Amino acid sequence: MLEATFWGFLAASSLIMGALVSFKLRISDTWLGLIMAFGAGVLMSAVAYELVSDSLGDTSKAVEYGLALGAGALTFYVGSVLLARGGIVEIRTDDDHLPSHRGGRSQGSAIVLGSVLDGIPESIVLGLSIIAGPVSLPVLAAVFISNVPEALGASVDLQEDGTSKEHILRLWIVVAVASAVASGIGYLLLSHAAHEVVVMVQLYAGGAILAMLAESMIPEAYQKGGRAVGLATVFGFAVAAALSAAA
Repeated sequence: MLEATFWGFLAASSLIMGALVSFKLRISDTWLGLIMAFGAGVLMSAVAYELVSDSLGDTSKAVEYGLALGAGALTFYVGSVLLARGGIVEIRTDDDHLPSHRGGRSQGSAIVLGSVLDGIPESIVLGLSIIAGPVSLPVLAAVFISNVPEALGASVDLQEDGTSKEHILRLWIVVAVASAVASGIGYLLLSHAAHEVVVMVQLYAGGAILAMLAESMIPEAYQKGGRAVGLATVFGFAVAAALSAAA
């Protein structure tokens, strides 16, 4: 259990790293958008190759697996709506005739929410991977890499909205510790769970990731980085795919 907790914290520690980078460096909007797009590509690849692949081919569980994927997306959506209604996020428009878009805190809070909803199940899966042998370094690297731009983008947004650096740092530390605990608990409680249960946990995480990417991370990356974010996203996907193939 302690080993699983350690690997879970190590993977999530890059969230803290991303926040610290945002405190020390002034990154232009263009580069921030490209970095976020790269991270989005890594997360897409993690969903495709690490979280969804185990469900393929098992047609007898197709409905249950689909519901697990949808449940993750729905959880993110409900959480995002509650953040908005609670006043934690703001909706603002540039023109009454244009679609509304979210302000800085909305984007940052949504990405933090997505980090929690995908990070905890992802950490559980990482803990479970130790059961079969040593932790998969390519998978660990993919999770570590994707966390940096997530935390970097969210931290910049939160700072622009007036959130203190101390509060932001505490926020990411809590997320990292929660992920570490989840990894240990996942190893302890699910080490003898049926394969279908593990797959459903993975799909739940995948649904939350995809919903977060579509609502927050990719739109903001495009807004900041322009058309080049498409290239950065594919490059991130390719790097993570290569890591998964090497596992």
